[in-house]
Amino acid sequence: MRVLVIGRGGREHAIVWKLSQSPKVSKLFCAPGNGGIATLAECVPITELQFEEISTFAKENAIDYVMVAPDDPLAAGLVDHLEANGIACFGPRANAAIIEGSKVFMKQLLKKYNIPTAAYESFTDYESALAYLRSQKAPIVIKADGLAAGKGVTVAQTMEEAEAALSDIMVDQVFGKSGASVVIEEFLTGQEMSLLAFVDGSTVRLMVPSQDHKPIFDGDKGPNTGGMGTYSPLPHVPDSIVQEALKNIIQPTADAMVSEGRPFKGVLYGGLILTPDGVKTIEFNARFGDPETQVILPRLKTDLMDIMLSINNGTLAEQPIEWSDEAAVCVIVASPGYPASYPKGLPITGLEDVKNALVFHAGTAVENGQIVTNGGRVLGITGLGKDIVEAREKAYSIVDRIHFEGKHYRTDIALKALK
Repeated sequence: MRVLVIGRGGREHAIVWKLSQSPKVSKLFCAPGNGGIATLAECVPITELQFEEISTFAKENAIDYVMVAPDDPLAAGLVDHLEANGIACFGPRANAAIIEGSKVFMKQLLKKYNIPTAAYESFTDYESALAYLRSQKAPIVIKADGLAAGKGVTVAQTMEEAEAALSDIMVDQVFGKSGASVVIEEFLTGQEMSLLAFVDGSTVRLMVPSQDHKPIFDGDKGPNTGGMGTYSPLPHVPDSIVQEALKNIIQPTADAMVSEGRPFKGVLYGGLILTPDGVKTIEFNARFGDPETQVILPRLKTDLMDIMLSINNGTLAEQPIEWSDEAAVCVIVASPGYPASYPKGLPITGLEDVKNALVFHAGTAVENGQIVTNGGRVLGITGLGKDIVEAREKAYSIVDRIHFEGKHYRTDIALKALK
């Protein structure tokens, strides 16, 4: 099969890497791809929201299957567009991808079907939102309704911080149209867990759980990012908790989407929190997580192409899925200044010396034969081992060998799993 992957980040590099191992895949393309993806697939200069160009390329190049990886084109309806043009593809249609594209929709869905989540109110008017906020207490969570590259959520520790976040979203419109509505949500305490699942409507098949680290600095300090590192498995989270999440959250959500006439087919990502009152939902995403994918796919033993095709065919329930017992730890190496403004074009050295780890390119490009930085999150270094300790040691040993000016990374990825 000739397969086209849509996207340009570390998640897409991991997906391309996994698909390159499939005997079913004869040729891989990626639009637009990045410097690392170019070693495994032919990169195509088409961006994620150029729907007509994507479908034209697919037809002219006899593409058998398109894998839509990022959130923006899913929410905007790329799957609908490709299907309308007779092109087989992977990912939820727009009416299902809304579970990520609108936090207000997601919260209303969970409330309607009694699926555990934090108490909340939503607003389209700034003054009403501000009045409600002032009736609450900190800490409190402020969320832009729409997509914001993982940065539209503020966990405010003070009311001053909360009011500033609300003003940024609704008055200054720092996230554009994504901030036309906001969700103001109670702050929940507990361990967080990312629980992704393959879904073909009603059938839900869990992936191995993982844990992300969103804030930019060690000790979960500083502003939220798209994710500074992940690890899997979670030794401190018993399987009974995972099964509780499946029974009370993931499966009921898939069923709710079917009931709403929005059957979800693709990867459903549950961002969950383990509270004293049980597992609750923080968020849902409509695709593989980034950087969760960089620790999940290295543990997948089954051909990813087989799983994706089974979702298209509605045969996921019969599809065998095997996972490795290995542990995986991914450390994100970011540009100086991220998640605010950052430079691009910084030469990266040391990549040729990497052994005993996987290097997934998140924000890189090739200039005059040299790999350079081209994004906020630049590389995801994934170490594999018999346990978290070994995997972590491998990942950080590679991080130390790769250099570019001002590189930044957290030094405490997966430490929670060792306590």
